[in-house]
Amino acid sequence: MLFRNLDLLFSNPTAFFILIASLAAALVVAITIHEFSHALAARTLGDTTAERLGRLSLNPARHLDPAGTLLLLVAGFGWGKPVPVDPRLMRGNPRTSMSLVSLAGPASNILTAVVLGSLFRFAVLPEPNGSAAVFGRDPLSMVAYVVSLAVLFSVILAVFNMIPLWPLDGFKVLLGILPEEQAQSLAKVQMHGPLILMGVVFADIALGLGILNTILGPPIDILISAFMG
Repeated sequence: MLFRNLDLLFSNPTAFFILIASLAAALVVAITIHEFSHALAARTLGDTTAERLGRLSLNPARHLDPAGTLLLLVAGFGWGKPVPVDPRLMRGNPRTSMSLVSLAGPASNILTAVVLGSLFRFAVLPEPNGSAAVFGRDPLSMVAYVVSLAVLFSVILAVFNMIPLWPLDGFKVLLGILPEEQAQSLAKVQMHGPLILMGVVFADIALGLGILNTILGPPIDILISAFMG
């Protein structure tokens, strides 16, 4: 994402830093809400682990993962700092409770995208114009641009995190809805998830394969279009 605009750093440094600030602000909103929602769901179900560790907070510094945030800026896909939870402390079936906590992050991002997207759908904000925001420095255009980026990153986080590979939310949701025997079989391969995930992401970036964009691009585009009109 940043690489596509790297030429701005040399041709118009001010515009480049406005772009970075806009991206960073939108990222902070999307990631903070995602991780806070995991902590809130766990607390609601009786697990205070995240709360005791300071993660039941809207302070972005508690939720940003350096690698995941950088990857979001560079490649458009990434993650926040995982929220520590203990399914044994939650009410109800531990697998079901863990699944609900995992689902809370992506669900909160979708809700955020719906709410922010409605500002464009109902013409509260003008249609986002990156050029006007970055080059024209019109205040209303800048607000609209940052809000549109927050919608984009919220949808990206929701869709990307539903990939059924450990440690993403989709894997934990799948563990909770599969029959116990199949869930136990799937849990045995979770240790390979991070290696597979990082291998796909970095191969995608380094070799320009477009795997993630091919798989995740269509649902992301459909959701953004639906939310923003």
